[in-house]
Amino acid sequence: MTNEREITYKVAGMSCGHCEQAVSSELTTVPGVDSIDVDLDSKLVTVRGSDLEDGALRAAIEEAGYEAA
Repeated sequence: MTNEREITYKVAGMSCGHCEQAVSSELTTVPGVDSIDVDLDSKLVTVRGSDLEDGALRAAIEEAGYEAA
């Protein structure tokens, strides 16, 4: 049985399409990620998938050059 989850992070530094692409690109490398939704207006990143690990997702966002809150 998989553990389907949805986790949303506030990523304050994002402001453009390049930011969105950088964050999405890093998050797609995390095991279990099925989809990513980035809203530049609200600075929210929503990740959906199974057996998601908060630490791995935060590390991916940091690898892209941003901080997840």
